[in-house]
Amino acid sequence: MSEAYKNPYSHLLMPAKNIIDIAVALTAEDDINRLLEMILDEALRISTADAGTLYIINEKGTHLDFAIVRNRSMGIETGTGKDEGTFPSVPLYTPKGAPNMSNISSCAALTGKTFRINDIYHSTRFNFSGPRAYDEKTGYRSVSMLVIPMHNHEGDILGVLQLLNAINQDTFKVVPFDDEAVSIACALASLAGSALNNRQLVAGLKDLLYSFIKSIAAAVDEKSAYTGGHIKRVVELSLLVAQGINDQEEGPLAGKQFSDEELEELKISAWMHDVGKITTPEHVINKQTKLEAIRDGAAEIRLRFKLISQELENLFLKKKIALLEQHQDPVNFSMAQLEDELRNEKRQLESDLAFILQCNEGKSFLEDHQLQRLSDIAHRRLFPDHAPFLTADELDHLSVRKGNLTPAERKIIENHVKATRKILQELPFPKNLQKVPEIAASHHEKLDGSGYPDGKDAAQLDLATRIMAIADIFEALTAADRPYKHPMPLSKALQILDQMEKDGHIDTDIVRLFREKRLFAPYAQAYLKPGQVDM
Repeated sequence: MSEAYKNPYSHLLMPAKNIIDIAVALTAEDDINRLLEMILDEALRISTADAGTLYIINEKGTHLDFAIVRNRSMGIETGTGKDEGTFPSVPLYTPKGAPNMSNISSCAALTGKTFRINDIYHSTRFNFSGPRAYDEKTGYRSVSMLVIPMHNHEGDILGVLQLLNAINQDTFKVVPFDDEAVSIACALASLAGSALNNRQLVAGLKDLLYSFIKSIAAAVDEKSAYTGGHIKRVVELSLLVAQGINDQEEGPLAGKQFSDEELEELKISAWMHDVGKITTPEHVINKQTKLEAIRDGAAEIRLRFKLISQELENLFLKKKIALLEQHQDPVNFSMAQLEDELRNEKRQLESDLAFILQCNEGKSFLEDHQLQRLSDIAHRRLFPDHAPFLTADELDHLSVRKGNLTPAERKIIENHVKATRKILQELPFPKNLQKVPEIAASHHEKLDGSGYPDGKDAAQLDLATRIMAIADIFEALTAADRPYKHPMPLSKALQILDQMEKDGHIDTDIVRLFREKRLFAPYAQAYLKPGQVDM
């Protein structure tokens, strides 16, 4: 075994004074996975151990899960960023619920005690069938073992550090862990427990934040029956584009790199970009037709026209009765005229109602002659003292040239981004997420300054905002869950993006990259219907 313990192990022993440097390094490490690796690597170095395992107690507190495994002489490195290997978790309790005291690692976790074994093959205190089976399978020889629980400042056990085979620096032979190694390794475990606890707290707060964000996003999507999943899809599209930019080595976007923190900032901004819609009235946000409000305005007009039709019939019945009473000749000829006149009036009434209902759908642009016809219908009266066929408010709604929203309603919809900014500015985002409120609130801005809410121009819109604006548009164009429109095929959606880019509304470089590198492909495969993917 001496060949395995050459100079690579001469650096393992670290003087106790350097424990301060280790503490600083552990405290400074933000990545929890890298922190776990650092804990085990430093423990191996300090104790001169050949191998080691770091266990973390699972969320339910029922098992010790393998986090990192190292074996220097066998060249094994598993865990974060490495080959995971197949190492089963260690149960803390037996199937009957009793504490698992036969396994040294679970015993350390349950009791909070440190255990040192000089030779596992001559120890009867614990069940070492696992290490022995591993030795038989691999040809390794497990001898000395040091098992140290890691706990936080409140005494809660977070995990277990298990070190194997201390190496003598002079002979390169396996020896028992000495008192100094145990003392320093325990000090390291204590520091590691505190550092790990801090990172777990940070990770827990981050998970809580994301859970809260996703809950709010789900609530916003649920508010509208026609935009379910919109926010999640905008998040995925935004990140696809950002990652696509990061991958560019040439072209106008080469060198534009999103750091991990900036990607997270974009991600949270996308999750929260429509949070202001919680303030938007449902009868506006869910509006499918021009007359739809808290109640269906079209139903009221249908009923009104039915009453008008009945009034017409009553009017002509009165004329017939008057004609018969006057005994005019020829009566039959005059009656036929009245019947024709009634049919024509009712036919015109039905035509006008059909035209109104067609305009109410808002599926086509209204030309001037159509607006004039609406006005003529609206001002008609069956009798001079009767109400007009349409109210002023109904005419106002029906006269919207494009879409279903009146200017006042559009202002209400557009106000959601102001509400988004106001809501998000109340949250104490950390320094690396300070731009979230502005990015989220600017996804309807346009490079030429014609967007809303602030009319920002290209000089005021950063790359993250430009990305999310395009993602929001593309999702809306291709969404297959809007019952009021057919999902648009890819080719048509890209044509519209191209036209908006030519009109100076959205970023040219991003649109071209989106098309040429087919950044939309994973999204299309996941969310678009087969008939939409036409290129």
